[in-house]
Amino acid sequence: GSGGVPGAREAAETDLPTATEWNHRHTRHLARGCAAPEQRPRETPARPRPHGAPPQAAFPRPRGAAPGPAPRASRRTRRGRRAESLGRASSRVGGAQRACERPAPRPCLGAGLCGRRAGRAPARGACGRGARAGVVGCESWSAARRTGLQEAQDQHIEAVRRAEKTQDHIQKLEIENAKLQTTVKKQVDKIEQLQKNLFSTRLVIKLLQSKYHYKEEAEIICNKVQVKLSKECFHPSNTCITDLRTSHWEEAIQETKGGAANRKLAEECYFLWKSTRLQHMTLAEEVKAMLTELRKEVRLLLLTNGERQTQREKIEACACQSYFDAIVVGGEQKEEKPAPSIFYYSCDLLGVQPGDCVMVGDTLETDIQGGLNAGLKATVWINKNGVVPLKSSPTPHYIVSSVLELPALLHSIDCKVSVST
Repeated sequence: GSGGVPGAREAAETDLPTATEWNHRHTRHLARGCAAPEQRPRETPARPRPHGAPPQAAFPRPRGAAPGPAPRASRRTRRGRRAESLGRASSRVGGAQRACERPAPRPCLGAGLCGRRAGRAPARGACGRGARAGVVGCESWSAARRTGLQEAQDQHIEAVRRAEKTQDHIQKLEIENAKLQTTVKKQVDKIEQLQKNLFSTRLVIKLLQSKYHYKEEAEIICNKVQVKLSKECFHPSNTCITDLRTSHWEEAIQETKGGAANRKLAEECYFLWKSTRLQHMTLAEEVKAMLTELRKEVRLLLLTNGERQTQREKIEACACQSYFDAIVVGGEQKEEKPAPSIFYYSCDLLGVQPGDCVMVGDTLETDIQGGLNAGLKATVWINKNGVVPLKSSPTPHYIVSSVLELPALLHSIDCKVSVST
């Protein structure tokens, strides 16, 4: 304005380059392709001076006062910053063009030990010798990886082999355990039988000592008879059970005392021994009550193997005839359990079909196997000793630990049949 310092505007305008000089400088700058000098920070334009006010330099700042706004930049300064920014932009364009004209680097053949991704040139510092070292590194890494996979597969195969070996060992232990339990059950049955026989032999020992004046010989005779009974092989077609067991006593007396055979004494000892054993064969009261209640709803048949005379004597001693509708002894039939024929005969006696009958027994090999062979409705195994059966043993339909569980089991079987029909 007219109020400014005289000659200031004219001095600023005379320093500005002409349009021709500016175009010449800008073209030379683009031809060199060099980067423009670092741009100075942009100055904040000063506020316009009021009309008629003196220049800012004419108003000195008091001591301690805050600095005022920066003086307004000249037109030359603004145009210079613009030229610098245009030069820097052209430098970036030229650099991008030169980068596009450069040849593409050789890609690495794989992401190996060279530490470079596929598609990038391997660095010498990482691979050792450029692309060739990178390929060697990739091959080494692949070989190491294959080795690691092979080791993992070998470890897996070894683990599977050990697991199979352990499983086989467990199965063998289970079989041995089942055999041991079966042996224990047989031994328990033998011990129970021996206890019964022991009570009977005690009476025989007293008879021999009091009536025939035997001393230690009486106990020796009874022990020999027990051994012969444990090794007994009975064939009904050859002899009867009474004659066979009387012979046991006769041989034991002759072996101990010597001399001639005493048949009469042997018969007396045998009948005393047998009668004492039969006296201890009874049915428990709860079993009698259960059979009485069952017979009100179903038909019951007693089926047993063994020699006819011995089994009939046991049946009479137990007085169990009144609790069954029929009794069948295997020694009286052509075949014994587990033959299907004796089961069919029993079904005919009851007047029912095999598919309507349930077999209950404590022996897998005869009772359960026979019921399965005959195609009965169900088989129930009484496992009172908790024995684990062998895998080769027949599998019953149901297992109970006591015969007293039979009524509830039969009721559940009938319910299942009713639902299925």
